Order: sequence, then C-alpha cells, then structure tokens
Amino acid sequence: MEIFGGFMMMMSIIGFFLVVIWFILPFVIFNIKGRVDRAVFMLEEMDKRLAAIERSLESRQAPVAAEGEKSVSAPVEAEQ
Repeated sequence: MEIFGGFMMMMSIIGFFLVVIWFILPFVIFNIKGRVDRAVFMLEEMDKRLAAIERSLESRQAPVAAEGEKSVSAPVEAEQ
C-alpha cells in the first residue's frame, strides 16, 4: 500500500507541473506569434522598399544602354 501512496504522490506532483505548463504555454505561444507576425510585416515592407529602389535604378540605367544592347540587370519581381 505504501508503494501505491508514493506512486500517487509522484503522479500528483507531475500533474501539478503539467497544469502549470498547460496554463503558461498559450501565453508563450501567442507572444511568439505576435513577434513572428511583426517580423513578417517588417520583411514585406523591406521587400517593397527594395523593389522600389531597384525600379528607380533600372529607370536610370535604361537610357544609358545602347539601342541594340539589353540592360545587364533584369527586373526582379517579388513573389506574391
């Protein structure tokens, strides 16, 4: 009977820790989700700004190329 009591005590301690983790984990996950969403938003903004810079550079380089030659830099389109 003493073995059963020790086993139940061990299970209650493990259960307590699992309950604590169960209550804390959603907050940790949602906090990470917010950070990932913010990073994705910032990455999309940087991609848009880089695309605008590339377009402005290409428009400046286009008249410089000879009429029979193609420009060395090809336009890069962002994947949607």
